[in-house]
Amino acid sequence: MSSKEPRTPAEVLYADIIDLPRPLSPHHRPMSNYSRAAQFASFDALTGFGDAVDETARLTDKRIVPAEDKKQMLDEILHLLLDMADNPPCVRITRFLQDFRKEGGAYVTVTGRVADVDTFAGCVVLTDKRRIPIEDILEIEM
Repeated sequence: MSSKEPRTPAEVLYADIIDLPRPLSPHHRPMSNYSRAAQFASFDALTGFGDAVDETARLTDKRIVPAEDKKQMLDEILHLLLDMADNPPCVRITRFLQDFRKEGGAYVTVTGRVADVDTFAGCVVLTDKRRIPIEDILEIEM
């Protein structure tokens, strides 16, 4: 067996066509090199897998349940804010924001002027119409 003879069936088939001219279609133009390369571009076989991994790795905070003395202090501040409705003060409210994709959430600080403390609906209403549920409030700074 000489070194020029094909050894595998694939090599036998390839040897038969290696010297043939490239076939040209009478109906279609030859494809550009750019379009030809695009056929072999990488693709995401597991579409969305990277997003799922990122979502799993994203950390959330657990809701902190304030102690009774902290709840009492927040209640006194809310009553004070009700009394100051004519001249609403600017406050910084730290609140829990529930994450709807996974368990837990994040604590965010909101700044604004208090327009109303709606005890019936259980929320603080700011002058820009944002509503903050009282049960989500961890701290109020005036």
